[in-house]
Amino acid sequence: MTSPQPMRDFELEVFFSKWEFKARHHMTASDIESLSLSDLLQMAAPEDRERFDKLWLGYTQTWGAPQLRDEIAQTYSGLAAENILCLAGAAEGLYAVAKVLLSAGDHVITTVPNYQSAETVPLAICEVTGVPIKKAMVRGRWKLDLDELRAAIRPNTKLISLNFPQNPTGMVLPHEDLKEIVALCRERGIWLFVDEVYRGVELDPADRLPQVAQIYERGISLNVMSKAYGMPGLRVGWIAAQDLGLLEKVEHYKHYLSICNSAPSEALALIALKSRDQILARNHALLKKNVEALEQLFADYPGLVEWTRPLGGCVAFPRFLGPEGGEAFCRKLLEVSGVLLLPGSIYRSELGDVPEDHFRIGFGRGAVFEQGLTAMRQHFEAHYPQFKA
Repeated sequence: MTSPQPMRDFELEVFFSKWEFKARHHMTASDIESLSLSDLLQMAAPEDRERFDKLWLGYTQTWGAPQLRDEIAQTYSGLAAENILCLAGAAEGLYAVAKVLLSAGDHVITTVPNYQSAETVPLAICEVTGVPIKKAMVRGRWKLDLDELRAAIRPNTKLISLNFPQNPTGMVLPHEDLKEIVALCRERGIWLFVDEVYRGVELDPADRLPQVAQIYERGISLNVMSKAYGMPGLRVGWIAAQDLGLLEKVEHYKHYLSICNSAPSEALALIALKSRDQILARNHALLKKNVEALEQLFADYPGLVEWTRPLGGCVAFPRFLGPEGGEAFCRKLLEVSGVLLLPGSIYRSELGDVPEDHFRIGFGRGAVFEQGLTAMRQHFEAHYPQFKA
């Protein structure tokens, strides 16, 4: 358990600020191949295309455009537009919910490793406990131990923050485990915040979990156009919740942040969501194709990388088994072959240890992924011939 402290730099974003647009091959992207504007507009119904063409570039409603909130609500069961608050990306949701819900005497539980703001923002407010996601002999390799989660709960636990499908491991919680966590939270009146940004691109749709805002009165679902939909340039996200009072408080806090979203981005997000079945099917097919190609590379060099196919999302967290260790491997791969991976040290946490020698690799892009995979294969051939099958 860690007490309140100043917010440290967001290490992943600092790393990306330096390398994301400099490296020749971006092989650690956490989003799926984006559509072009023209491709997206070709999907638009005539009335939506006309609305976009004649769009007034003034301020928008803080809650989000009514048509957009209606469409987002249709992606949930039993929720309406009033249960949706649009935000400027997922990061605003992670920040604003923590600032609205938490105070100095509270306690938060999150998982390790994680997307850093899930721990850093609460840590600036109150005490936070990390529960590790561990390797286990289970499907997908990674597991959250519910006994450890239960043991971490304190009388002042206000919020449990989760992310499934998970970044960086690709873990998806079993359905029964989610039911148990909801029951645990309901029994104690704990808020349950779930980052669901990769929902919809589980490699096996049977693994898809219900959204927590649908099934729990104190559940808060976070989603965004950036990840499963592959449109991070829109910077449109949202939270969904049954508790309208909570949404109003977050909306009021949003006045200090983005105030409102971009009008063109909201219009384009509406077009995309109306075509969501087509977009998600395209993205799912791309992930399956890419993950099979990635697995073939690792199979061709047995003993070099410890790999298990993730259950959801477009990132995985394999372990490098070669002689120099994971950090040196990532550095050498970047410096020699121009391939950018995310070394495990970026996921360092003040709440617990991160498994050594792991790295994040992304497999959601199109031509960029194919070129990067070729560069990785050439690097393996040049530097690890002893591992070749």
